[in-house]
Amino acid sequence: MDDLKARLKSAYSWLGRAGVAFLAALVAAQVAPMGLWRIGFQIAAFFLGFWLIIRLMRLGARRAIWRLRNRLLVTYTFIAVVPLFLVLTLVVLSAYAVLSQLAVHLASSELERRVEILTSMAETLRFMDPAKRQVSVDRMFDLYYKERFQGLAVIVRDKAGNITTYPKDLAVQPPPQGWGDVSGIVDAGERLYAWAHRGTSDGSDITVTAPLSREYLAGLLPQLGIVDLSRLTEDGVERRGGSGSPPGRQLLRDDRFPSPRSVPSLRPPANRFDLEVQWYHLTPIYQWDKPSTVPTTNALLQINTRPSLVYDILFTLKSDEIQTLIPIVLLSVAVAFLIVQIIALMIGIGMTRTITGAVHDLYEGTQRVTAGDFKHRIPVHGSDQLAELGKSFNTMTGNVQHLLEVAKEKERLQGELEIAREVQAQLYPKSVPSSKCFRLKALCQPARMVSGDYFDYDSLPRDYIGFALGDVAGKGISAALLMASLQSSVRSQWTYATENAATAGNEDMPMSTARVVSQVNQQLYKGTSPEKYATFFLGLYNPATATLAYTNAGHLPPLLFRGSNVERLKIDGTVVGAFPFADYGQSEQKLEPGDLVLCYTDGITEPENAYGEMFGEDRLIEVVQRNMHKSDEALVQAIVDTVLDWTGSPELQDDMTLLLARQR
Repeated sequence: MDDLKARLKSAYSWLGRAGVAFLAALVAAQVAPMGLWRIGFQIAAFFLGFWLIIRLMRLGARRAIWRLRNRLLVTYTFIAVVPLFLVLTLVVLSAYAVLSQLAVHLASSELERRVEILTSMAETLRFMDPAKRQVSVDRMFDLYYKERFQGLAVIVRDKAGNITTYPKDLAVQPPPQGWGDVSGIVDAGERLYAWAHRGTSDGSDITVTAPLSREYLAGLLPQLGIVDLSRLTEDGVERRGGSGSPPGRQLLRDDRFPSPRSVPSLRPPANRFDLEVQWYHLTPIYQWDKPSTVPTTNALLQINTRPSLVYDILFTLKSDEIQTLIPIVLLSVAVAFLIVQIIALMIGIGMTRTITGAVHDLYEGTQRVTAGDFKHRIPVHGSDQLAELGKSFNTMTGNVQHLLEVAKEKERLQGELEIAREVQAQLYPKSVPSSKCFRLKALCQPARMVSGDYFDYDSLPRDYIGFALGDVAGKGISAALLMASLQSSVRSQWTYATENAATAGNEDMPMSTARVVSQVNQQLYKGTSPEKYATFFLGLYNPATATLAYTNAGHLPPLLFRGSNVERLKIDGTVVGAFPFADYGQSEQKLEPGDLVLCYTDGITEPENAYGEMFGEDRLIEVVQRNMHKSDEALVQAIVDTVLDWTGSPELQDDMTLLLARQR
């Protein structure tokens, strides 16, 4: 069942909606009753089938030219084969036209030459003494015209109307009166004649005629092919002139009919390309019974020949040595063209194989890369653009492979950073020490996944509250590790000092901030490299006396806000972790109700705007004074928002850490 559904789905995707509609219309046309419904379904099936054929042809064409080789073949066909075919067609048509016109010219020229011979004969008789014409004509017949013009007749009509014919006793009818000096071809009713008519000075006229029978026309140029002259009737129907069939009316009565001889047929072709060439030519003719100075109608001269026959006529008459070289030159040029075409074909095939091979290698390479095989490299041959493309592909796959390795390493580091962030989050205090008269609020926003800033606070014996703030030099993992080391040192010192104070039963301050900072400095110096250090502030609040004891080790001075006044706390020593001999002091500050101590890192005051101007301490003081009446959370958020608005970027330039202590 699943196989049947898959086949039906495949057939539907192949046919489409048009194919399904065609099948439905075809079935409906078979089962519908006779009438308009069946006719309608048949018409619909016809148009849908036509559309389906066009769609399938387009689909087949797309699939056929999907491969680059087939597309190149189609391109070459349109670029080279089609123009070459058109040029060859034009050459063949031009050769046909030239051969036909040349054949017509040869036949018509020979026919005109024969007419000129008759004209020359009429001119000779025109100026001859009438008494000597008979003897002269007999000699001329025997010597010049008997074999050349079969059926030749000479008609002499004197001024009195007496007719003399040559040969003697020839029953012919002379042309009507009114003809001038003309020569050419005349339609005498029964057949067409070559003729010449001349008038003499004594009032006589001389007419010379020769019948243009089929055998005579075929003998004009026997080596050319078949030459025929056809008469055209008034209704346009062609009628052969020399057929010997009884005419509709007999204008030139000539009782002589020469014995028929076989008319030569067209020579067999010399080769398969030696096709028959046929052409026609309108030849002006006179009408025997319509005297005129110009021809009044046309006859159709038909030539049937072959290229080999015309070639023989042109090149067998070797008039000089140069003419004999023409066939050799033409053959040499043809052979040279053939060699050039073969070489061009071989070069084209080679270049096509190069292109298609390179594209196939690229396609196979992309398939391998798609499958995840980035180590695959395609072979590169030559130094052309296709070779450079192959090199670029290999370079690209190598770079992609490297980028994937980098991405995997980055993903691994990202996972480690995420673990480090979670570990660092565990280092920050989970709860704020509770006190009736002292509140703490801290916030740390790292610029990266982990932070180099540090804050901490804790409850100590006798309700003391200790808090600390630090800024480790650098960013990232190294700064976060130093921050963890700093936090561990501070916590251990707090624990150690608390235990000592409990053991000694001392009622004074459980620890000295200066001593704790000195111990932290020694531990960091021993456990880190010389270039690693941190600024550090440690405070210890005594709720009984509302006194803040602190040690500032190179950190930015915390700000004490008292009413409208602002006071900067002291700096009691240099940074921790840099110098083992550093000495730290301890300062104290009496806090009054409403006082606010703000500890911060340089990520608050040093961010720059688009013009390179830092936010600065003055703007920080202004923001705090403007929002002191708000809650601790709102005040901290106002400071952070103002700094971010100043930079105009959602990304932090440095770690931002705030610790706010307020005396109630």
